[in-house]
Amino acid sequence: MFGIAFTLSALEDIGWFRKREQTIIFNQTEEQLTHQPHVETRNRKRLRPNQVAEWELRIDKYRVFYDVDAAANAVEVKMVGYKAGNKLFVQGKEYKL
Repeated sequence: MFGIAFTLSALEDIGWFRKREQTIIFNQTEEQLTHQPHVETRNRKRLRPNQVAEWELRIDKYRVFYDVDAAANAVEVKMVGYKAGNKLFVQGKEYKL
């Protein structure tokens, strides 16, 4: 079982959403990343090298970017945003990976 930690900036990203959306993001993140967060699935994929994170979790239109430390059984959520079309938005501003 993996422990999930949110960076301060990820918590600020989540705080930008409405309460209902925050609940969905927290619940799905816990459900999806507690067991085998380093295994690709339909909603999880390894990203090309970038400055944010190694993995992406898709929760409907929301995107959770995270790193996995398998040795420590830990997941660190680094950034949370949402997709509109082909664009990623973080705290309402377009973000390029």
